[in-house]
Amino acid sequence: MILAGDIGGTKSLLAFYEPAAAGGGPRKSIDERSLPSRKYPNLADVLREFLTATKKKPTRACLAVPGPVVERRSITPNLPWPAVDARELSEIIGAEVTLLNDLEATGYGIPTLRDDELSCLNEGKPQASANAALIAPGTGLGECILFWDGQMHRPSASEGGHATFAPRNEIEIGLLRYLLRQFDHVSNDRIISGQGLVTLYNFLRDSGSAEPAWLRAELAQAGDPAAAISRLALEGRSELCVRALDLWVAAFGAEAGNLALKALATFGVYLGGGIAPKILPKLTDGTFLTAFRHKGRLSPLVEAMPVRIILNDKAALYGAARYALQELGARG
Repeated sequence: MILAGDIGGTKSLLAFYEPAAAGGGPRKSIDERSLPSRKYPNLADVLREFLTATKKKPTRACLAVPGPVVERRSITPNLPWPAVDARELSEIIGAEVTLLNDLEATGYGIPTLRDDELSCLNEGKPQASANAALIAPGTGLGECILFWDGQMHRPSASEGGHATFAPRNEIEIGLLRYLLRQFDHVSNDRIISGQGLVTLYNFLRDSGSAEPAWLRAELAQAGDPAAAISRLALEGRSELCVRALDLWVAAFGAEAGNLALKALATFGVYLGGGIAPKILPKLTDGTFLTAFRHKGRLSPLVEAMPVRIILNDKAALYGAARYALQELGARG
């Protein structure tokens, strides 16, 4: 019995899978459950609760975690946990544990998705046997390059989301100055994420944009201010929220274009994470693609790259299961 998991900054999705030889597959889960990550002080406690509730014992586990994996350990920058160590987890659950970066796992999950689980933002002209790229804003910003190895797109983990934010115009230069008063390093993760949308709202408000009393009160009562800001923007109820979401989507498009160039992603670019599917109307209004394509002399190259939005939020879980069933299974 294989245990696969997508450990996110907000929720941890865990499930069991039968080995491929027994007819199991990445989409055929058993006892799939979602647990709130921040309710627990560490990943070990998440796993203990899941295993106690399901009363099953895994023979192998593959877990996607929101941070870099180095020598089987991971620090999760957007989740206040101690270091996640595969060796320690193996002792706790009594089975070998493999850690994947969450975007790496999503990359393995993309081939399991149906056509109706992808929304096309730009048809482009895909080049066969070429690289692809994956960028995913959620609790933080994840990035991954999908290298074509001659047979498949093989995900290469990255922490590009924590690379330095590069402003493109006067308002973004003002944003950078604003954030440098708070942080000694301003990364894309600070901006192109759920908390980043709140940061952009605060920047515009503190720069002189009017915040009506009703809006201040509604956001103060919101359990998730980022979700409230995006909802109010999509409904057109708040000019301040509209401007914040415009700025966020433009920054998202620009960084997606940067990643596309670095990966030479002529096969295509995938937009993952929990936010993109929830703001589809905004992603399709031209703001994203205008920023994505604005790459000077190489704009024509980027314009030809397909862009697709991942609609199924279980892609990383499917990817962890696929890796365990196929990659680890092949090693015995």
